[in-house]
Amino acid sequence: MEPEAGPVLYQKLRVWEPSLESEEEEEISEQLIPDASGPHDSSGNKPGRLPGAWAQLVAALLLLTVSFSLAVRQLCRSGASPGALGAGAPPASGHSHRPGVYHHSAIISPAAECSHLGRELFVAGGNIVDAGVGAALCLAVVHPHTTGLGATYWGLFHNSSSGNSTALTSGPAQTLAPGLGLPSALPALHMLHTHFGRLPWPHLLVGPISLAQKGFLVDTSLASALAAQDTKGLCPLLCHANGTPLGPGTRVTNTKLAAVLHKASLAPTPELSGDALLSLLAEDLGLEGPSVGPRPTLEPALQLPVPQGILFTTPSPSAGPELLELLEASLQSPGPSPAPCPALPQAAVAPGSSVLATVDSGGSVLLLTSSLNSSFGSGHLSPSTGVLLSNLVAESAAGAWACPLIFRGISDDTEVDVLGLVASGTPAAARVTTHALLSHLARPQTPDLQGPTESPRACGQGTLLQVAAHSEHAHVSGVPSGCCPFQGV
Repeated sequence: MEPEAGPVLYQKLRVWEPSLESEEEEEISEQLIPDASGPHDSSGNKPGRLPGAWAQLVAALLLLTVSFSLAVRQLCRSGASPGALGAGAPPASGHSHRPGVYHHSAIISPAAECSHLGRELFVAGGNIVDAGVGAALCLAVVHPHTTGLGATYWGLFHNSSSGNSTALTSGPAQTLAPGLGLPSALPALHMLHTHFGRLPWPHLLVGPISLAQKGFLVDTSLASALAAQDTKGLCPLLCHANGTPLGPGTRVTNTKLAAVLHKASLAPTPELSGDALLSLLAEDLGLEGPSVGPRPTLEPALQLPVPQGILFTTPSPSAGPELLELLEASLQSPGPSPAPCPALPQAAVAPGSSVLATVDSGGSVLLLTSSLNSSFGSGHLSPSTGVLLSNLVAESAAGAWACPLIFRGISDDTEVDVLGLVASGTPAAARVTTHALLSHLARPQTPDLQGPTESPRACGQGTLLQVAAHSEHAHVSGVPSGCCPFQGV
């Protein structure tokens, strides 16, 4: 009688540890591979066992199963998952943070879809300039009451690699036609991207073009502005058929603006980005030709060394010089706590402006602020372009609302400590920013940087955005709380 085949034994799998891997594989292999010293028939098979080829196949499949099981255990221990790659998944350490703290980079803006678009540009391999410029172009579509292609832009960019800070300046306001400001948004944003962006310029306009072409939903901010505005000049884009303003949740399409953005995406240089828009505006207004004046420029930011570090802001004709004067006087005062903000005149009117900010964990920061001067600017909607023109003209205070601020702290070690502040919607942006920085410097710094402790409404009205790089993380927050959606990776 042939010997009865013995049972197949399986090694019980233990929780995976690198030191056990080789040991487990040896034990499993010893029990699955036939004993070469046992009796064989002429075909090379053991009596009563499966043919040799089948035994080898079964052994190979079992080894493959064991290897796959070990790999899955290792992935589970590291906190990784196939669907989390490139999606801002928790790090291998498994720790989490409060909202607004990210491991790589982050963006905050007044519109959820624009913050989302900025995050998508991060995921696509873009840097903070790509995300910021893309979000600014998105806001030009969905927030025509505060910004747009007819707006004037100021910006402040801190490059952590070089340690340099660069200001985007629009120069003095210029007049396109009586009561209408000369647009400079497209050449300004394209120039900023040309010098510091990473993704191709057309990539940044894909999202804004789609929003203008396919439509976007009116949010609470735009609906509130429409409700308080005389809609004459804004129809039919932002009105119902009976002339009443659109409410929240209404879908708006702006195909004329989509066409302008598409042409701008094909422009090889910043100068050419705005030329197509100016030509169409000249036709609308019956002008002989597009106005040509001083172009936006990039220049070194103003600096103010202070005991705690270095302050950077934008040059004149923005409110940057005023901001540095306020900060220097406040920091030299012996008071132990920040001075309260001075009362504003009753007649002070908040300018119509928009802000956004981006930051990465390495300490690079981009702050952008733009304005139409008042809500919906001039109220003149160009029929050929779908662009609302500003009423920032030659007599206007071009940048009294613009004073973005970046603070780079001095540290005894290699720890990055960079803070960015930008305010909007207040006639006292410099005072609001001063108060926020003094509050930041006065409180103890902790590993998890907290947001602003004082609301800018204590100094008037408006919005304050804060971004920071600290403890190898990117931090974003806004005041009042919930005013501005943020996203990150």
